[in-house]
Amino acid sequence: MTISYAAEKFSDARRMLMLPHPHGENQSIANAFAECDHGLSDLNISSLSDDVQRLIAELRAIKSTAGLTDPDSIGLYKVKASLLTEDERFSFSSLVDELAYWFGQPL
Repeated sequence: MTISYAAEKFSDARRMLMLPHPHGENQSIANAFAECDHGLSDLNISSLSDDVQRLIAELRAIKSTAGLTDPDSIGLYKVKASLLTEDERFSFSSLVDELAYWFGQPL
């Protein structure tokens, strides 16, 4: 995928994190997690600057679903969203904003 596709997907993720949240904040965060996945799919992360690689690593750590289960079949990203602290929500939102800005800059 291209940087422009990543810019589009991170812009979509940022938009999902904005108020209002018609299906609830957890669903909006889960949707933003998925958009981030789309934006990073097939992107050669190693070709990006060290700063951007660090931001992506932080983003991946926050949205990691490792060790989680989904007994109610609501989706692992929604389970993860429901477990985020306020600080983690703020960090995720900030990371999405920073990456949307970075990917949106002309090369």
